[in-house]
Amino acid sequence: MRWTMGRQSDNVEDRRGVGVPLIAGGGIGSLVIVLLALFFGVDPTVLLQSGEQGAPPSVQSPATPQHDELRDFVAVVLADTEDTWRELFRRMNREYRDPKLVLFTHAVPSACGMAGAAVGPFYCPGDQKVYLDLAFFRDLRDRFRAPGDFAQAYVIAHEVGHHVQLLLGISDRVVARRDRADRAEANQLSVRQELQADCFAGVWGYHADRAHHLLEEGDVEEALAAASAIGDDRLQRQAQGRVVPESFTHGTSAQRVRWFQRGFESGEVRRCDTFGTDRL
Repeated sequence: MRWTMGRQSDNVEDRRGVGVPLIAGGGIGSLVIVLLALFFGVDPTVLLQSGEQGAPPSVQSPATPQHDELRDFVAVVLADTEDTWRELFRRMNREYRDPKLVLFTHAVPSACGMAGAAVGPFYCPGDQKVYLDLAFFRDLRDRFRAPGDFAQAYVIAHEVGHHVQLLLGISDRVVARRDRADRAEANQLSVRQELQADCFAGVWGYHADRAHHLLEEGDVEEALAAASAIGDDRLQRQAQGRVVPESFTHGTSAQRVRWFQRGFESGEVRRCDTFGTDRL
């Protein structure tokens, strides 16, 4: 992926080194974590699990040179999503508002509550920010076997896709429907929302490549590998040895690949209507 000469976004908040400490083990430290989690509306096991995985008690965590390069990469990809979606919104007679992207280490407070790195990258509609612990890129390579810079760019573009959904009013409609739905229907709505964000990531890739010749040989395959690696069916099979379709919230590997491809091959927002089709 040809990114080193790209513009860097000014909308990156680097909070690495000033993250919230997580204390591993039992006793009063764990109790404090649980109370904080309940106060912010977060599953306490997420924070406790993050602490058990070795998050140091110190809030000082200086960035390595590699992470500084990753920070530059993230800023370039974010800038490219800004340029792409500003133009696409202009064509729709709408105004695009840039999201912020927060880099953090181990845990971070947001308008959606406190979250540990174990939850992975996420978008919070409450403050219109994308949150990313750069260690996830290592997990993407080592744990999910999906290496490559365009795989990483796909992750960022997917979260920005959720911001696009918010600005287009899609997220509010999903929330309204979910409030009236049972668990199975709510999960299905979540799947459709996630697959649409995959498609929007593909739309970004289409326009970014045509505007800046961003992609190199093998880049698309990297994104497809990442989309496939984090499908609900594959993750459930790895974690518990079986697949429970009714509990899916993000879509299968095949669905995630298919909708990213749909956006990447067309470059059209209207082709990403996951809510108006019977075939996901």
